[in-house]
Amino acid sequence: MGFLDFIFGAKKRRVEEFLENGAVILDVRSQREWDAAHIENSIHIPIDELNDRVEEVKKLNKPIIACCASGVRSAKAAKFLNLHNIEATNGGGWVNLKNKL
Repeated sequence: MGFLDFIFGAKKRRVEEFLENGAVILDVRSQREWDAAHIENSIHIPIDELNDRVEEVKKLNKPIIACCASGVRSAKAAKFLNLHNIEATNGGGWVNLKNKL
């Protein structure tokens, strides 16, 4: 097992663990991206609105799997949520995440 397999395998296991614990999928892409396609039953809060809507996420009282197009914005979102005492992880790109569901 190579280094990249180790890193991505750990990420996959973390996402699976979150899903087993009833996690909510939070899509942080733009409205246009969301309207084009998204994961069914996911919640949409664009990354630029997350700061103003963090209490909305807290009220879910569930772990969060953040996703976007490539994983960059969702990584920022997960870090932001963790800083606000919300259990969150980066699910990466929404298409890859959808294929894991």
